[in-house]
Amino acid sequence: MSKKSSETVPTEISPTIELVRYLAKSIDEKKGHDIVIFDLRGISPITDYFVICTGLSDIHNRTIAESLIEYEEAVHVEGIESGNWILLDYTDVIVHIFMEETRQFYGLSRLWGDAPQVDYDSD
Repeated sequence: MSKKSSETVPTEISPTIELVRYLAKSIDEKKGHDIVIFDLRGISPITDYFVICTGLSDIHNRTIAESLIEYEEAVHVEGIESGNWILLDYTDVIVHIFMEETRQFYGLSRLWGDAPQVDYDSD
């Protein structure tokens, strides 16, 4: 009787998680703060991941959003005119760029706080 190997099979990184990490790192490079990534797979029928961050001003938020759109065109964009809450919909990933007060008011981190979080610095 042969014994099965206990070797770990390397897992392939999905294009979606690569996009999530790229978007979060780009936000960080543009000085967005309080970046949180929620893994919503199996929890939400809307999307697989939320990337949530806060900018310092409406202009700052628009700058962050425009830099993300330059890299990857979003399927749908909301709020870029006002900059108070910008939503970039990439189908499997939705990015929320908030002003601090708006982020606190809508409380997406509280609503989705039980979902696993993803570290965007991991490989």
